[in-house]
Amino acid sequence: MAFAKGACLNHISRESSDIRRLANFYKDIFGFEEIESPKFEFKVIWLKIYPDLAIHLIERSPDTKLPEGPYSASSPVLDPTHLPRGHHVCFSVSNFDSFVQSLKDKGIETFQRSVPNRPIRQVFFFDPDGNGLEVASRDE
Repeated sequence: MAFAKGACLNHISRESSDIRRLANFYKDIFGFEEIESPKFEFKVIWLKIYPDLAIHLIERSPDTKLPEGPYSASSPVLDPTHLPRGHHVCFSVSNFDSFVQSLKDKGIETFQRSVPNRPIRQVFFFDPDGNGLEVASRDE
């Protein structure tokens, strides 16, 4: 997928009990590449896309008492139409329609909307741990 320039963060970190599953999801859906990471006392996988965006996937500590992601993947509220503001990461793509079709082809449940009076289309969905994701396109 071709991402729009200037649309990405510098780095995001996610804690998960299954970092390999998350790594495979982000590689498959967004085209991230696995890069070398430092050695820690816990497992990590670092992913990179575009020159400026990295995702650090960190093995969840067994002592952690909080559910995974803002919504646990086992939660009954995995409905992308109810993805709250401020609880998701946004990416931009230049090929929005083919990106959305690729999500559908993979069986990923999505919710789409357009921003009123703006040339912006959005699709919302979740990663396997229930973290909210948004992909936007600015149609010109």
